[in-house]
Amino acid sequence: MRQPLILPVLLGLLGLFVLPPSGPVRADDEDHDRARDAVLAQRARPLAEILGRIAATMPGKVLDAELETEDGRALYELKILTPDGRLVELSVDAATGAILEREEE
Repeated sequence: MRQPLILPVLLGLLGLFVLPPSGPVRADDEDHDRARDAVLAQRARPLAEILGRIAATMPGKVLDAELETEDGRALYELKILTPDGRLVELSVDAATGAILEREEE
């Protein structure tokens, strides 16, 4: 079962790797609490840490980031616009930072 947890995009902290959102990014208190709980329970690493690791191997601008739960496992789903204009979607293990799946559109 997949349960999205839309995170407020902390990507602004990573300036070079982030596009500014086209509109206000909003998440309710429950989303914040569940994301924080996943990090505190060590089921997920902080998003900023994961993005730093990804940026080292996948240059581009992060357009979207979500924390989801699939079969009890926390995953970050990332959409990245590469420098050559391709859209890449990554599924990343939120606990380890390992890229589990990569799709290009």
